[in-house]
Amino acid sequence: MRRLLPSLSVYALLITGVAGLAGCSTSKPSFYHQEDFSETDTYSRSFGASDNAVCEAARRALLGQGYIISKAQANIVDGTKSFQPEADQHVEIAFHIVCAPNGKADHNASLFVSATQDRYALKKTNNSASLGVGVLGSVSMPFGSSDDSLVRVASETIRSGHFYDRFFGAVERYLDPAEDDAAKAAKTQLDGPVAQPEKKESK
Repeated sequence: MRRLLPSLSVYALLITGVAGLAGCSTSKPSFYHQEDFSETDTYSRSFGASDNAVCEAARRALLGQGYIISKAQANIVDGTKSFQPEADQHVEIAFHIVCAPNGKADHNASLFVSATQDRYALKKTNNSASLGVGVLGSVSMPFGSSDDSLVRVASETIRSGHFYDRFFGAVERYLDPAEDDAAKAAKTQLDGPVAQPEKKESK
């Protein structure tokens, strides 16, 4: 019996070590370290127009691509669009847009946008029917109706810079030209008129 004790203690240490490794492997990774809040223009862009005009252009840009607008305020726009890559899968892209003026300038505003992609899968639930048989009680039979429901299985913020660049380009195209002219006029008043080159008289 004395010779078996060391062997049992070794086995106990091995089991403890394996359990510790299993616990480490199942720990969930943290993503907060990716949020360094460095200067980036991935989710924002400045435009030479008022915040109301920029948000209206963003709303039109989403409408032009088939998005359903769920909220449209003076400086906030929300929109969603649905996709079905597979018969039993459903994907939804949701936009959240906020427009804010830059300082006291009437014709300069920043557009902040964040888009999320949610993925749903079809979940089937079978409802068995109960059949009464007198004294024996009720028996559940396999036939019956089935309720299909979509369950969200993944949700992620879209981080692609090219994706947002295409959206900002669409917003630029939908901006009112009058707003752009007003922004140029306001900039001219601040900076002064641009000096025109002198014309040489022909002899």
